[in-house]
Amino acid sequence: MYFQSIFLQADPEGDISQNILDIITQGGPLGIAINVILLVLSFLAFLIFFERYMTISKAAKIDDSFMNNIRAAVTSGNIAGAKAMLTNVNSPYARMVEKGIARIGKPLRDIDAAIENVGNLEIFKLEKNLSSLASISGAAPMIGFFGTVVGMIIAFYKMASEQNVTPDVLAGGIYTALITTALGLFIGILSFVGYNYLVSLVDKVINKMEATAMEFMDLLQEPTA
Repeated sequence: MYFQSIFLQADPEGDISQNILDIITQGGPLGIAINVILLVLSFLAFLIFFERYMTISKAAKIDDSFMNNIRAAVTSGNIAGAKAMLTNVNSPYARMVEKGIARIGKPLRDIDAAIENVGNLEIFKLEKNLSSLASISGAAPMIGFFGTVVGMIIAFYKMASEQNVTPDVLAGGIYTALITTALGLFIGILSFVGYNYLVSLVDKVINKMEATAMEFMDLLQEPTA
């Protein structure tokens, strides 16, 4: 009943968003500043997650006939045709194989090293900004807890300085403590889950990259007819 009254008593139409905004602003300038920082972090976390998800999902796509076409072209000696096929494919797999084809004729160790170098660069591109998302998942709860400490300091200061301590006197500090903690934990949990989900997607792409590199190296070592 208490929480229901918080959201409904100020607005007969039940404008929950407006009442939540009122609660946030009750924390005073410092509480508002902390909440603004947390909201900015949540916006950045959403942008990073959405951009990385689209990029990684696009990188994970590979045609089932991709390596079969490359195998047919290389075994028939049509290196130019294999290169032409790769130029139309925008994926880390294609760039790795393209580098390997460009090194055909050199020792297998050199070809393998060239493919591995390209693979490392592609992994670096896939993991771009993931560390920032991980930082947000750790920083948001800590900022929220900082707001909790600040709110309790405000509450106890008012208790010590005011002669007549009423709930209204303590409300600002308590609002700061509760809202910043809840918001910080909420952002931190979502960012942490999003980070781990993206890492799992990257791991799947890396496994496919390794399988593609091994398949290509096996192709080069197959005996010619």
